[in-house]
Amino acid sequence: MKKINMFLTILIASLASLIALTVIGFTMFVSTPQSTYQSNWMGDMWSRMGGMMGHSTGNVPATAVQNPVPAYFGVVFMALAGVTIFGVGGLAYFVAFPETRTSAVKTGNAVAQPSQNVVAPVNAYESVLKTLNAEERKVVEVLKAHNGKYLQKYIRKEAGLSRLKTHRIVARLAERGIVSLEKTGNTNQVFLENWLKQ
Repeated sequence: MKKINMFLTILIASLASLIALTVIGFTMFVSTPQSTYQSNWMGDMWSRMGGMMGHSTGNVPATAVQNPVPAYFGVVFMALAGVTIFGVGGLAYFVAFPETRTSAVKTGNAVAQPSQNVVAPVNAYESVLKTLNAEERKVVEVLKAHNGKYLQKYIRKEAGLSRLKTHRIVARLAERGIVSLEKTGNTNQVFLENWLKQ
């Protein structure tokens, strides 16, 4: 919650600064007299180029000194825009992915928690089943029914899956460490891992 408040504060401050900077910049640009800028900047540029090429152009008129504030205005505006984007991104991240709250077990003179908050212990097999989709669950249940060891071609028949589907599911389960495979002839012997049999 503190991180959300931090990003919300950054977002509000940077948006307020951006709005203020935009208003100040707009009034500064509007109030700047046009006479300070060259009215014939293209002609002036070519006349100077001609002077560089060896042609004499006579006296080049002195230009008015421009205000350096607009250059700094753009830099400050871009910095505030970056801070605003950071604030929006951080706020969106913490709204989309809220923190997982875990309760810490305190020892010593801690007050005991009510018994209704205690969750019954679950074994590894039941925990893994909750993470599997329906077809993966069928394969694991067929293996469990046959003491954790069965040929892949028979798993296919009992689970009611196609050969390709069974192969892909078994490969996914092996990749996740739920089963292991041993090549047996033209099929695989599939073993449920020991940590799931307990």
